[in-house]
Amino acid sequence: MKIGQALAVICIAAVLLAGCAAGQDGTTPAEPGYKKITAREAKDIMDSEDAIILDVRSRDEYEKEHIQNAVLLPNTEIESLAEEMLPDKNATILIYCKSGKKSAEAAEKLVKMGYTKVYDFGGIEDWPYQTVK
Repeated sequence: MKIGQALAVICIAAVLLAGCAAGQDGTTPAEPGYKKITAREAKDIMDSEDAIILDVRSRDEYEKEHIQNAVLLPNTEIESLAEEMLPDKNATILIYCKSGKKSAEAAEKLVKMGYTKVYDFGGIEDWPYQTVK
């Protein structure tokens, strides 16, 4: 009987561990929440699929320099404007700010609002690709 119980525990653990690995391919968050990705991963997504690039800095920062095709939605206005500006809660959203702090805050807010494919790629300071000035 103890061998049977041990096998049952091992089988249950294997099923649970397999479930935890779902979604780790970098395309969809595995569970509710956002995924932190690199600038390279963000660029690959931008080049290969239809994604919303979300700049959560201030208007002044955005006007000085931003990533091409980025939509400005300051972090301070996410709760009041996100549903109007980002109506598709299943759209792929790539978020950045100046250094990575506000983008993480914004990503958390969007997930709490029901957005399902939210990716934070940090700050424009670390963006090695072309920008609009």
